[in-house]
This record gives sequence, structure tokens and C-alpha cells, in this order.
Amino acid sequence: MGDWFTDMRERHEIWGDDPEERDASEVVEEALGDDELQRRWHDRPGIAPVKLVARFIGRNARRVLITIGGFVMVIVGLILVPLPGPGWLIVFGGLAILATEYVWAQKLLNFAKSKVGQAKDAVLRKRPADADPPA
Repeated sequence: MGDWFTDMRERHEIWGDDPEERDASEVVEEALGDDELQRRWHDRPGIAPVKLVARFIGRNARRVLITIGGFVMVIVGLILVPLPGPGWLIVFGGLAILATEYVWAQKLLNFAKSKVGQAKDAVLRKRPADADPPA
């Protein structure tokens, strides 16, 4: 048990999204605690796992939708980067969506913002020197 706990602590330090994640065992325990529900599910054992999965997804639908939508936007943006159009803007939009649920995406978005700010400052510092006509 010590190794698992250490691994989870290290994962939390790197990714930072563990406290918000929901465990499926909570849904299973709730289903098994309700005698009427348990009796009905045992009448049709093939349906029980489907109902448990549906209940778990229903409770986590927001996070699932944000994850899917964010990754789709990031992938579409990366495809559009070499093409004319707002490729990087779409990538940053996808990261912003993912950052609402995941700490790692928030860190990546903050890193990207700082790099864009540095690039902007470098361009603006060079521009006045280039804009001056030679005397």
C-alpha cells in the first residue's frame, strides 16, 4: 500500500488533478447499499454493469464533455497550424477549456502565455530600432 500511496502523491505533485477526480467505487457502493436497487439489478445481471457505467458517466458528464471538447479543439488547432488560419488561437482555446478541469492544462496554458508575452516583447523592442530611417 505504501508504494501506491507514494505513486499517487507523486502523480498529484506533477499533474495536480487528483482531488477533483471521482472514484467509480463510490457509485458501486451506493448501488450495493440500496437493497431494492440491488435486487432489481440482480434480476437482470447483464444490465447491472451498464447501469453503473451510465450512472458514473452521468455524474461526471461535465468533465467528460470538457475533456473531449478541449482535446478536439487542440487537435484541430494543431492540424491548422501549418495552414492559413487561426491554428494557434484554436490550440490556446482548447487549452483554456481543458484548464477549467485540469491543473496540468492550466500550467501548460500559463507557460504558453508567458512565452507569447516574451515573443511579443522581443518583437516590440526590435521594431523601433528597425523603424528609424538612417540619417
